[in-house]
Parts: sequence; C-alpha cells; structure tokens
Amino acid sequence: MTEPQRPEPPASPPPPTPSAAEGHAGGGALPQARVVRRGRPSLVWLLPVIALAVGGWLVVKTLAEQGPSVSIDFENAAGLHAGKTKVKYKDVDIGTVTRIDVSTDLDHVTVTADLRQGSEEFLAEDTRFWVSRPRITASQVSGLETLLSGAFVAVDPGSSRKQSRHFQGLARPPVITTDAPGRRFRLRADTLGSLNPGTPVYYRRIQVGQVIDYTLDDDGGAVTVDVFVNSPHDKLVHTNTRFWNASGIDLELSASGVRLDTQSLVSVLVGGVAFDTPADLEATDTVAPADQFFPLYANRSAANKQVYLHKERYLMIFNGSVRGLNVGAPVSLRGIRIGQVMDIELDFDKQQLDFLIPVLVEVEPERIGFPEPHSPDGQKDARVLRQLVQRGLRAQLKTGNLLTGALYIELDFHPDAAPAKLTERQGYPVVPTLPTPLEAATNKITALLDKVNALPIEGIGEDLQAAVGDARDLLGSAELRTAVDELSAVLSEARGVTAQLNSELAPKLDAVLGSLQGTLEDASRTLDNTNELIGPDAPLSVEAVRTMREVSAAARSLRVMADYLERHPEALIQGKGGGR
Repeated sequence: MTEPQRPEPPASPPPPTPSAAEGHAGGGALPQARVVRRGRPSLVWLLPVIALAVGGWLVVKTLAEQGPSVSIDFENAAGLHAGKTKVKYKDVDIGTVTRIDVSTDLDHVTVTADLRQGSEEFLAEDTRFWVSRPRITASQVSGLETLLSGAFVAVDPGSSRKQSRHFQGLARPPVITTDAPGRRFRLRADTLGSLNPGTPVYYRRIQVGQVIDYTLDDDGGAVTVDVFVNSPHDKLVHTNTRFWNASGIDLELSASGVRLDTQSLVSVLVGGVAFDTPADLEATDTVAPADQFFPLYANRSAANKQVYLHKERYLMIFNGSVRGLNVGAPVSLRGIRIGQVMDIELDFDKQQLDFLIPVLVEVEPERIGFPEPHSPDGQKDARVLRQLVQRGLRAQLKTGNLLTGALYIELDFHPDAAPAKLTERQGYPVVPTLPTPLEAATNKITALLDKVNALPIEGIGEDLQAAVGDARDLLGSAELRTAVDELSAVLSEARGVTAQLNSELAPKLDAVLGSLQGTLEDASRTLDNTNELIGPDAPLSVEAVRTMREVSAAARSLRVMADYLERHPEALIQGKGGGR
C-alpha cells in the first residue's frame, strides 16, 4: 500500500502592516488564516465506497431474483411454520412460507409464501394448493413422507390463462393432478351411497380410475359424482356406456330368486363404481368426450336393463290378499317381463261394502310388439288391448318364490274366464283380474263344503243306521241260515252232475263230432266231383250250392250245440232253460 504524502512545512509569515501593528499594539494581534492545498484524496475512503457498491449490487440482485408472493387461505395452519415450511411441486422446492395470519373474521388462516423467480407459470387462476401431511383413509394412504421431513404446501398448476395471487387452499389433497393422463366423466345419481374421493372405478373387475369428487345439487334432488378414468382405459368409455354403483355386496331377493354380485373385496369395504358397454344396443365406436354426463345406476341389473321410451300405466284391481306383492315386482306375459308394479293402495267400496286393492303397473308395450304401430294418442293401443281382454286376457297373482313368498303379476289368456270389458278408473285403463290359483281352489272347496252342509246328513245317517240294523237282523235270522245250507247242498249236487256229464257225455260228443267231420269231408269230395260234371249256371249247380249252404248251417248249429253242451252238459237232462 502506498504511504500517504507528508504535508509541506508552513511558510514564514509576512511582516505585519501598519494597520495590523497598530491594532496589535492597541488590543493584541489577531491570528491569520492560512490556506493549505492538499494533494490526491486518501485511499482510506475507498473501502466504504466499495462496501456500499457491493451492498447495492446484492440488493439489486436479490430484488431481481425474487419471485412472486402469493397468499393462500386454509382452514387451519396445522404443521405450518413461517420461514421453515416449504412450497413444493413434485417434491421440488419452489418457495417458502414467510407469514401466517389469522383472518379478521377468525374463520380461516392466510398463509403468505414467496416463490422463486419464474414461478409465475404456477399461478394460474385454477391452480390448487393444499397442505401435504400424513393422511390415512379407507380408500388411500398419502403423505407418509412428511412424517420425517414435516408438512409442506403442495401445488398443482392449473391450465387457465388468467393469473392470480390469492388462492383458496384445498382441505384434502386432490385424487388426480392436472397433468395425469386420462379423462374426467360426470355421473348423476339419486344418492351417493358409499362413494368417496379415491373410491376405485372398475372395468371388468380391473381398476382403471378413481372417484375424484362429488357435489350435491342446489335443490338436493340428485348428486353429481366426478370420476377419472386413466389413459388408455378412457377410450373404453363410449357414448352408450353404462355406469353402476358396485359398492358393497349387491344382494337381491326377488320373485326370481336370490342374486349375489360384487366386484372385489376392496369394493365391498370402501365401495366402487363399475362400467361397461352393453352388447345388446346398437354398436358404436364413438368415444365419449371429457366431462360427459352419464346416469349412475344402482346395480348391474339396472344398468343392463334395456331402455324403452314408450311406457303405459294400467290399473289392476284385486279383491283378495296381495301379501308378498311389493312395489317393483315384475309384470310378465307368459313368463317374459314386460313391466313392473308402481304402486299398491287400499280402497273402500261404499256400494259393495268391501275393500278393493288397486295396483298400478307400468308396462312397456314395445316389449310386446303390438301388430299395429303406436299412435301418439294411444287409441290403437287401447283398441288392441280391448280386443285382447275380450279374448280372455286377464291378470293374476302368482308366487314367484316359494322361499320368500314373493308375488308377481302374470298376464295370460283364460278362455274359460267370465266375460269382462276394459274399463277406466282414475284415468287409467283397468285390466280384469282373476283370483290366485290358491284362492280359486279355496273357493271350490268352500262351495263343495257348502253343498255338503246343505245335505240332510242327520236323516241320511238315521236311515243308514236303520238299514244296517235290518241287515244285521236279516243276517242273524234262522231262515237265512237254512237257505244258505240248502243252497250249499244244491251246489254240491250240481258239482256231481257236472262231473258225471264230463265223464259220460263228453266221449259221445267227441264221437258225434268225428262222424260229422267225416260226413263233411265226404260231402266236400262229392261237391268237387259234381263241379267237374255240372257247369256253374246249371240248375243242379244252384241246388247244390243251396244244399251246401244248408249243410254248412247245420254244421254250424251242431258246432254251436257242441260248444253249448260242453259248457252246460246238464242241458241234455234239464233242457236249455232247465237250470233257471
């Protein structure tokens, strides 16, 4: 370092002037100022200047590198610390929490964070912020890495072109981030069931997505469930795809029996949504666009049910018990389901002083295929139905399941049914009904019992008792015993006579029959000779034919007599009617 220059020695003062000498003599001499010229400035002052320049450069650099500052509203600040908690995107630090304040209304906390330079691209209007901390739910486990490192503020950049510096933080982490490949679809359902964010979405029992959110309509009439299907499985969702709730165990006990359906053990515990494209509809390769709405059916059977637009309602009035018939029970025609029961009521008929049970059913005529095309006013359908009723179409309750006793309504033709007409009640056509088979059998048994009760049972019993007494007296009388003994003796004599006839008359009859057979043989030979001598048109031939007929008749008579005598040998002694 160069040594500073030494100051020059001061010059000798000039001689005082008279005025100055006089003033000094009178009151003392005054000191005179002396101007000294300095050389180059000292290098000591260079150090503060350099320090100031470095400080200014650092300030400018810090301000230049400083990123945007954002404020985020959270429900609470659990796990957050000013100056310590980081802001991360995909586990990369992009900022630090600098301040945490409570809102003026004490409803939430406002977290201020400074982000790095160039973080403006993260600050789209739809960017989402949330606090990443350990969370364990029924459908997912997240944030376990923060057990050691501590909670941090996570960010999911949005795609909006509008920028913002104030955001509403999420209460829970989003199930799907913005950059996840796939598409979102929206499902409409009457109830949410057991669905929650993170609930799996299945396609043929393979998980292909998740439920990401749900909202209740303003009027509370329905629920909108947002699901996300990962790529490339999102291409399996077509415009005619059916979604259904696969939560828990789908156990259905109906007239057709017991049906059990489930997707997986996870869906049994935490719920699930499944989808498929029915094969019975028109084939289409149109892939559904993102955010398209689909109905969410209650179960697989409801989703696979074919949809018909044309539906009509009818009334069926039953007089007997409908125990076992429930709303939703099937209405079938010869075993094929064509509708369902919509409502069951109980009415009192003041004229007949009886209770009636009107059952409202909904039928899909397109399942039946009426011969005439449907008209908008339904006149042709009514005319066809009227003709069917005239032919014997009736509704009848039948048992669909013996185990549960569930009933259903069967439509079929009964030609022997009493004549009926299609009437109208409360604006609905009324289809005639028949009692159940059990009721019909009960009515027949009741009618039979009524007829039996109308019989004079007591009189018949007295007469029968008297007849039995007379018969007992007759059987125990001495006259009957004597007659039985005499009849036994006669039968014994008859047996002896029969045995005698068989031993004496049978050989004689055999000889007679042998003689007759020889005579017939001789006659046959004679006729043969005669046919050789006499022509067929001669009188002798005619007489011979007549004679042969008489001989044949006689032979038949003898054969008949022989057969009779063989059966009744006593006729030779008593005659033909002697035994009577």
